[in-house]
Amino acid sequence: MELDSLDCLTSSDLIGNDEINPLLQPLLHHQFPSLSKPHGNSNSSSAVSSAVHPGTTSVHELLECPVCTNLMYPPIHQCHNGHTLCSTCKTRVHNRCPTCRQELGDIRCLALEKVAESLELPCKYMLLGCPEIFPYYSKLKHESICNFRPYNCPYAGSECSVVGDIPFLVAHLRDDHKVDMHSGCTFNHRYVKSNPREVENATWMLTVFHCFGQYFCLHFEAFQLGVAPVYMAFLRFMGDEIEARNYSYSLEVGGNGRKLTWEGTPRSIRDSHRRVRDSHDGLIIQRNMALFFSGGDRKELKLRVTGRIWKEQQNPEGGACIPNLCS
Repeated sequence: MELDSLDCLTSSDLIGNDEINPLLQPLLHHQFPSLSKPHGNSNSSSAVSSAVHPGTTSVHELLECPVCTNLMYPPIHQCHNGHTLCSTCKTRVHNRCPTCRQELGDIRCLALEKVAESLELPCKYMLLGCPEIFPYYSKLKHESICNFRPYNCPYAGSECSVVGDIPFLVAHLRDDHKVDMHSGCTFNHRYVKSNPREVENATWMLTVFHCFGQYFCLHFEAFQLGVAPVYMAFLRFMGDEIEARNYSYSLEVGGNGRKLTWEGTPRSIRDSHRRVRDSHDGLIIQRNMALFFSGGDRKELKLRVTGRIWKEQQNPEGGACIPNLCS
């Protein structure tokens, strides 16, 4: 069975080790003699164990691309001498085998693709707490949505590439980005800008709040919406989307006897800053209204944004959510 697409594979497509070993005997015996002995079905777990324990030669090592060192998925290519590499790196090495420099051509390593079908491997975030084990071709999809995968830095003022768990990112925001840290779930911030007509690249402020044992990021910034500049405030939850739904927040801005209010659910930092901003999921203030709120000669922006965060609790009698307000 040729595998041109990962989407067509399910766990029911997998075949046992007894069917695969005969196909792979020459390859395994040539490169890894200790692996060429036949195994019964009862030994599949030992194959997984040897795949994840360092210092042992395994099928897992066979499936590592020699160029990028990532696990290979169909189509797996090989040269005339039997050296393999992934389809992405085949382009990167200009169709030349990185091991023997022979031209690669379009030879598929079907035996290795089939042996991959028989493997079950732990999630690569096992050391971060994920207990799951998956068929080889299901593993990649799981890892893209695994709740234990690291988070990206939520700082929006630069293309920060730092990833980690929440405690690490909180320390990173405080120490490296010099972000203001506050405890409590009510806030009152004043934003001032001397030239409010300049909005390009004006990501102004990120503030982190700690309440209910969780961390929240308050963003306030200016950007161009169509032909007009706008100001926007929104909250992100430092955790996964499902847990973010347990919380709500409100924002209010005003002046001169007028005010705008917003109430919503914080977005998870799994959603990028730009994605949240471009979805307009927050308090948006048109420039003319922002200058009206600022008062004075309308040449300087002075906005005061207040808000609070609360946790929704389930009412045991009626099933409705009631707010748990922070004192």
